[in-house]
Amino acid sequence: MDYAIIRLGGKQYRVREGETLVVDRLKADEGKTFSPDVLLGDGAVTVKVVAHERGPKIRIGKYKRRTGYKRHNGFRAATSRIEISLGGAKKAAPKKAAAEAPAPTAEAAPKAEKPAAAEDHVKGMPSGYEEMTVAQISEGAKTWNRPMLEAALEYEQAHAARKGALAALQSALKSKEGDA
Repeated sequence: MDYAIIRLGGKQYRVREGETLVVDRLKADEGKTFSPDVLLGDGAVTVKVVAHERGPKIRIGKYKRRTGYKRHNGFRAATSRIEISLGGAKKAAPKKAAAEAPAPTAEAAPKAEKPAAAEDHVKGMPSGYEEMTVAQISEGAKTWNRPMLEAALEYEQAHAARKGALAALQSALKSKEGDA
């Protein structure tokens, strides 16, 4: 997930890596970092207080007719400018290293995984089809030949059953029938 939802000062914010926000004044000093409550997202979110500022001046006027009553007041909100860093992106690299580390020590585990992957792959299907998105399938289906389309359709019906992919494959097959 490339974003997180955090809670600061009773309000919720949707944040991304490297984003700068202006929020209600925080108790932390400038230059300090802390971890807010993470409501949604993977990993830890770290917030760095860049600066304490004041918002724009809001003018408030009160007036009552025929009495001579006029009052003017102003208000500037106390705000803090913060910078966000998500910990989820940093944790992705160690997971890859951890997945590669057991492979050389245990040879039985990779052999068990390969037949399962080969079992999922339908013969004649386009290469890398399992990782394709629905949009990529829709674009690719226009150029695939009939056996590739039938194999992909068989895979979709048996495994993924994505409506968009099924519709794109069926449409491409109908157009191939019209050409033949």
